[in-house]
Amino acid sequence: MSIPGRSLRTALESGAPQFGLCIMYPCPGELERIAPDWDWLWIDGQHGEMGYQDVLAMVRACDHVGKPALVRVASHDSGRIGLALDTAPAGVIVPLVDTPEQARAVVRAAKFPPLGGRSYAGRRTVDLHGRLFCETANDDVLLIVQIESLLAIDNAEAIAAVPGVDALFLGPDDIMLRRGFTMNTARSKDSLGPDMRAVVAACRKHGKFSMVSGGTTSEMIRHCVELGFHMIVAGGDIRFLPEASKSASKEAREVAGQFAKGTR
Repeated sequence: MSIPGRSLRTALESGAPQFGLCIMYPCPGELERIAPDWDWLWIDGQHGEMGYQDVLAMVRACDHVGKPALVRVASHDSGRIGLALDTAPAGVIVPLVDTPEQARAVVRAAKFPPLGGRSYAGRRTVDLHGRLFCETANDDVLLIVQIESLLAIDNAEAIAAVPGVDALFLGPDDIMLRRGFTMNTARSKDSLGPDMRAVVAACRKHGKFSMVSGGTTSEMIRHCVELGFHMIVAGGDIRFLPEASKSASKEAREVAGQFAKGTR
């Protein structure tokens, strides 16, 4: 079986932006249906409605359709990071990394010696890739740390400089919340521009990949591409489900209303 993280790294190194879909509901069938439309999938084990078995099933679904899965864990806890890695994803996303010291601790949890202290084994990783998977896992599996506070923005360059950190992910909602914006404020150049540029600059300086949740408008996605983000979250099940539902419901009611008028 091919190594998803290796293929994702190769795609990122090509320079073309890779577009991802955020998944928060534990539905492997959903992934089988829509994952082929995307370059990679973000399986949200932090704020999504998923436990370990759900995450494992979602990563397997991504493998089934040949798309890399990135699993977001709930904390810096080494046990949680290790369990996520044992599902054999293309990478893990660790939230709320504010300092280089925290980044180094996360590296210790996510990378094998001599770079880190990740515990060897993981049933699925060995079953899929053999007992020697650990020899290339530090490169094959991406470690993505989230920049979600003003302190993290100030420390972005120092965090990006930490060996073993592969990418920085700007968390727009938390950044905007901490800058005093309400949560219904649109993501835009005005609300996020300086922070986006700071993350891209830090990654570019230290040869790391940059990632951002790009919002829902073509203007914002264009801005992400122009800035040079490598990974752009451009959709999510939590948006697609209600939008499609409301659209279908509205259309059905409009048809019924027109029919009612015509029968009078």
